[in-house]
Amino acid sequence: MRIGRIGYINCAPVYGAIDRGIVALPPDGELVTGTPAELNDLLVAGELDVSVISAIEYARHAKELVLLPELAISCDGPVRSVALFSRRTVGQLDGRTVLLSASSRTSVALLELLCRDVWKIRPRFAEARAEAQDLDALAALPHEAVLVIGDAALALADRGTYPFRYDLGEEWKRWTGQPFVFAVWAARRSAASASIALAHKALLASRAWGLSHLDDLAAEASRKTGVPIPTCREYLGGLDYAFSGQHHAALTDFLRRAGAPQFVQVA
Repeated sequence: MRIGRIGYINCAPVYGAIDRGIVALPPDGELVTGTPAELNDLLVAGELDVSVISAIEYARHAKELVLLPELAISCDGPVRSVALFSRRTVGQLDGRTVLLSASSRTSVALLELLCRDVWKIRPRFAEARAEAQDLDALAALPHEAVLVIGDAALALADRGTYPFRYDLGEEWKRWTGQPFVFAVWAARRSAASASIALAHKALLASRAWGLSHLDDLAAEASRKTGVPIPTCREYLGGLDYAFSGQHHAALTDFLRRAGAPQFVQVA
């Protein structure tokens, strides 16, 4: 069984105990690390059996996938790792170039929604021809603003390079009053149900350990990213890894607003 995990520190609370051998994967289980977009494509292509997946990509492929219950990556206010960094106020971005990372399709969809329905602007979106984690390469590209996600967003905020920063989780909360679900965990419907259940049990057990060891995980995240420990601790502590009825309703509302399929079915 091939199990996908994002290489960013936001997944540390879910996979930290597995990495340390405290929680065991199913006997035939192996972890595959990639960006959100890479894991989306691998799961949809059948190259993974279970994986974290961008919420909007799950919805688009729900007929082939089973949503695992109780597990997601969400925020109820600032997310800190998904932000629009800008040289101008957001109201001045109409008609100007905004770079998009190909790494997270849910974040791109959320930004497009905010531009259209909240900020009432129509920027010129362009895909960044640089790795999203290569901040120096991104800075060299012509743009007025850039969407950055994951560890790079934390590092860029710490640099203070851009005068304006818009946290997309915070903007969604201000607009709707709801939490925002960035990613969920799903399995291929063709995968053996017993193996899926074992993988799901391992992920939940690892999450339980991770949430009780956030100080250790923050110290490790700081060593990995160079972001100060207090910032990493605040970040990890501000994320929610549950998937409740409230999260289900918020995700369904986002998909409706974004015009995406609304197959939010839980196994």
